[in-house]
Amino acid sequence: MILSKNNLEKIGAGPQTQTTDPALFALPEKVLQFGTGVLLRGLPDYFIDKANKQGLFNGRVVIVKSTSAGDSKSFDTQDGLYTQCIRGVENGQKKEENIINASVSRIINAGDAWQDVLACADDPAMQVVISNTTEVGITLVEEDIHRNPPASFPGKLLAFLYRRYQTFGGDKSKGMVILPTELIIDNGKKLKAILQELARFNGLEQPFMEWLESNYFCSTLVDRIVPGKLAPAQHEQMQQELGYTDELMIMSESYSLWAIEAAEKQVSEILSFAPADEGVVIQPDIDVFRELKLRLLNGTHTFSCGLAYLAGFRTVKEAMDNGDFTHFIESLMLQEIAPSITNGSLSQSDAEDFARKVLDRFRNPHIEHLWLSITMQYTSKMKMRNLPVLKKYYERKNEVPAHMALGFAAYLLFMKCERGDDGKFYGSTHGNTYLVNDDSAEYFSQAWKEADAATLVQKVLSNTALWDYNVSILPGFADAVVANLQQLQQGQARALIAR
Repeated sequence: MILSKNNLEKIGAGPQTQTTDPALFALPEKVLQFGTGVLLRGLPDYFIDKANKQGLFNGRVVIVKSTSAGDSKSFDTQDGLYTQCIRGVENGQKKEENIINASVSRIINAGDAWQDVLACADDPAMQVVISNTTEVGITLVEEDIHRNPPASFPGKLLAFLYRRYQTFGGDKSKGMVILPTELIIDNGKKLKAILQELARFNGLEQPFMEWLESNYFCSTLVDRIVPGKLAPAQHEQMQQELGYTDELMIMSESYSLWAIEAAEKQVSEILSFAPADEGVVIQPDIDVFRELKLRLLNGTHTFSCGLAYLAGFRTVKEAMDNGDFTHFIESLMLQEIAPSITNGSLSQSDAEDFARKVLDRFRNPHIEHLWLSITMQYTSKMKMRNLPVLKKYYERKNEVPAHMALGFAAYLLFMKCERGDDGKFYGSTHGNTYLVNDDSAEYFSQAWKEADAATLVQKVLSNTALWDYNVSILPGFADAVVANLQQLQQGQARALIAR
């Protein structure tokens, strides 16, 4: 039995399974969503479905498929229904839940049915645009928006908005709330600026430019791990337990955050799904959420990934099963990072609370998060995520942060690599070869050939072209990194973690 509208009455709700009311299929289409990816289905569409079931938002999602990759037939076969398997740890307790999501009304392939996408602009019920087109998606492509269809996401969105402007005669009450979820700081502001420039390129009239201002471009921050489709054996097991087949089934962690930057009352009224879940936050300034995620989640990953990999841990969960490593992570976050990021808007207790949620997420047994994947573009991540925290720690305490020093030393050893026959760079540990996927790999490959540990540390830390800062001036930091690096070279990663 396949998951579909006609089979819903045959699917019973189990102790951990939440089914859906067929009446939800009659709700109007309120959201145009650019992107079919699992993050959108696992986060925004999750919130919308949850609100619909509580009678709050009462609107469904039209998905625009803009790429040729992937097959959308399952959406048609299953009437847009899919199962979201939520697995996680909250306050030290495992959480498992299966939800049949009915938020998706239909999917439109922009390449085959662009006029159907534009026709959505004629619907007065439409209120919201959501996107996740990757970071590359929010870029200016100077193109004719009257193409069928425009190539870029901003081109498609501008064509949609221009059609809506024409249909409703410039009625400003028909403006949209636009919520980009691409991982770009100030994504809403940047998207708006691109649309304004593209409108000028297309010679669109001044009244439209003024109407464009009646649309709310909200910057947002999303935070939820959504690995997507389950492993084949796990997928088959879930289908047997649920009693139906589902080609669209996805898994996500239990933690969820969608921070939306908006001060206008109208935005909160339109985004009436927000009260359905505390994970949706609408505030005039979302910088505090960005800072928490960037420093305590992403930054901890970056300080730890090389060390964990050199210690022989393959996944985050595997490392968190080791008591010494768990203690290292806790101390790094609570003793060094958290005190460095507090300010008038971010209290120590807020930072510590978020850190403990991160620890729960790291312990999630259902998410296979590979440390090697986290090392991608290691150098730029270390610079962006961690260097500001390191400097701030010294400003406040003027002493060596021991955990950061060890994490930085592990980063340097991980970056010891040589060019392979394929032109890529590879390092080795425990007899295994690994790919160093980093734009600075060639620099480190050469640096390691020319220097011992002490000389290398001094050279790298003082490289202002690499860091835009002379890290070697931080008192005692270079000496601590050298001491850690020399012991790591002797294979003492686990001993250092334990110490």
